[in-house]
Amino acid sequence: MRIFITGATGFAGSHLVEKLVAAGHEIYSLVHAETSHQPLLQHEKVRLIPGNLLDPDSLETAVAEAKPDRVYHLAGQAYPALSWQKPGLTLAVNSVGTANLLQAVVKYGRPRTLIVTSAEIYGEIRPDMLPITEQTLPAPHHPYGVSKWTAGLLVPLFWERYGLPVVEARPFNHIGPHQSLGFVVPDFASQLAGMRVGQRRNQMMVGNLEAMRDFTDVRDVVRAYELLAEQGQPGQAYLICSGKPVKIATILQKLIELAEIEVDVKQDPERMRPSDTPCLYGSYAKLEAQTGWRPQIGLAQSLADILADWVRRL
Repeated sequence: MRIFITGATGFAGSHLVEKLVAAGHEIYSLVHAETSHQPLLQHEKVRLIPGNLLDPDSLETAVAEAKPDRVYHLAGQAYPALSWQKPGLTLAVNSVGTANLLQAVVKYGRPRTLIVTSAEIYGEIRPDMLPITEQTLPAPHHPYGVSKWTAGLLVPLFWERYGLPVVEARPFNHIGPHQSLGFVVPDFASQLAGMRVGQRRNQMMVGNLEAMRDFTDVRDVVRAYELLAEQGQPGQAYLICSGKPVKIATILQKLIELAEIEVDVKQDPERMRPSDTPCLYGSYAKLEAQTGWRPQIGLAQSLADILADWVRRL
């Protein structure tokens, strides 16, 4: 099968490419050199096509060249904090970029398409609203959440207007090897790996560890992407999550145990920001009912693999 992917050099995208190549598919990857996090997988079945989500002509050329049977759209500005610094760029890349891609796919021939947004669209959630489901009303509280919500709103529109079999995936926090810094788990793991190899003092300054979040291994997430691209109901959205809240303090403690070192953990008053939503988790019931998907990789395995990955990097 010929598959067109945006965001193939990103965290989840790189894992998705590895999985699809292992299954024997031909990958055509849209790459924007200025924003690519890491090199594209070097393999005879992986081809690079330069392009830009904000350039409709380049997208139409790329899709026509790829002639895809499936399309996965993972590219975008992925940092909520950065979206406050660059709200216009975030909205342009994540919202307008998605619209441009969908337009190009419609012009090519309407292959099955998966649009990846984010559970960050939900914003502040009261305890009585948990677990989050696809029926929970989005109320984003940063430009990143707005940009992903807008991108998701395009999915039923393009299905109803053009008959494009497009599905939306809304992943919660996903973790695993190869994740870049700027997220809590790789930030912790990179520091502990540095201590383990003797590059850092055995001391960590931390902020609020009481918040509880829903973490899924990235390898389970990309398995869900593949299933949704094949079996998801066009025009519909699906949450991808573990269904279990985990305290950030628990993540840190498990990583310290895996590192097998003594660590002096100190709370930094400047980092002690109270969480707007102390506990956040979702339900994957709709995804399971449609595809049979359930998480397979446990938290302990994910954290062990993440720590080992950072030790190798250092």
